[in-house]
Amino acid sequence: MGSINRDILALAWPAIVSNITTPLLGLVDVAIVGHVGASELAAIAVGGTLVNTLYWIFNFLRMGTGGLTAQAYGAQSSRAQRTVLAQSLMIAIGVGLALILCRRNIADVGLWLIDADAATAVSARRYFEIVLAGAPAMLASYALSGWFLGMQDSRTPMWMAVITNVSNIVLSLTFVFGLNMKIEGVALGTLASQYIGVGVGCVALHRKYGISPVAAIRGADSLTAGLSRLLRVNADIFMRTLCLVAVTLWFTHTGAGQGTVVLGANALLLQLFMLFSFFIDGFAFSAEALGGRHYGAGDMASLRATVRALAGWGAALALAFTAVYISVGDHILAMLTSEAAVRDMAAQYLAWAALVPVAGVAAFIFDGIFVGLTLTRAMLGSMAAAMAVFFAVLALAPMADANNTLWLAFNLYLFVRGAVQLVVYKRLMSRHHAAK
Repeated sequence: MGSINRDILALAWPAIVSNITTPLLGLVDVAIVGHVGASELAAIAVGGTLVNTLYWIFNFLRMGTGGLTAQAYGAQSSRAQRTVLAQSLMIAIGVGLALILCRRNIADVGLWLIDADAATAVSARRYFEIVLAGAPAMLASYALSGWFLGMQDSRTPMWMAVITNVSNIVLSLTFVFGLNMKIEGVALGTLASQYIGVGVGCVALHRKYGISPVAAIRGADSLTAGLSRLLRVNADIFMRTLCLVAVTLWFTHTGAGQGTVVLGANALLLQLFMLFSFFIDGFAFSAEALGGRHYGAGDMASLRATVRALAGWGAALALAFTAVYISVGDHILAMLTSEAAVRDMAAQYLAWAALVPVAGVAAFIFDGIFVGLTLTRAMLGSMAAAMAVFFAVLALAPMADANNTLWLAFNLYLFVRGAVQLVVYKRLMSRHHAAK
């Protein structure tokens, strides 16, 4: 195995472990409250959706920080590395505090959109407002995770995620069953685990690099140097995430319009997509770290070689998942639900879900490359084009079965994202080649 493949795998496997453990935060809350009462379970489902969606939108803090840090690492500029860290932490803490101040208004809008019943809304609001008190810690964790990844370290973010989840399990169990706190106990366990997670990141920052977040902010030569670039990168990724959320929500909305059985079937099939994304995202993280590093160093030959190697890993992974879904997908669906009607409905559209890894692999890999190269405006453009295709197919090419149309649109949306980015990447490489 060559050095490039070793570097890819060294960064990918901790990211995969982190991706797999991250959903446990919500799953643990649901599992614990599931033993408390049905109304509390509904409240956790609603409140958890609000929290997760909000944090998802601000994930640009991890991606933007990672790309810029990787370039600074490649350029061997410790000054730029610390400046990006300081700026990202300042933004994360500032945004986090703003979210706390606006938490009631955010809850009002979120609960209005979800349209939960009155009793569920009251408990969901209580859960949401308690958990959101951890917003500065959670967003600072995003900034730290991105910075570590840019420094070619994906193990520290992995340990941050694992310790956060273990803390959440222990504390939530203690508060709920030990202190009989019910939904407030689950919320407090999740809140505390967010601060524990960022604490782990701060300890690792001090041990590995001899700095603390406060020292990084105080020691930065200038908190405004390159800030406009960081803000532009973050703004592009933020807008891209909004497009992603729009497609995801409309996918769910369209499925819901066809009845609860179709809605449930689509939810099952999306779990197959999520399982694939946990693994391919690990290689996207490698693409982000290594791509930014080589680009920052001006080593275009290594960048091209890395992209080729990543394409090989991505293709192998996509084909493997597609083969598994085609051959034993019905057995996987049977493990996910005992509802025969939902399982049979999902089986009708299994071929579409099996095609998703092949249709979407390029989008995942090039998302990582583009973040590392900070080609975020082009990444936003590819997402906008893909979103337009998604909605155009739904509006202009309806099939006899509306759910077939929906899955066709979703696969094309993923394919177009990757195809547009491939064209942009090839043009970039051609320009660099011509400039020699």
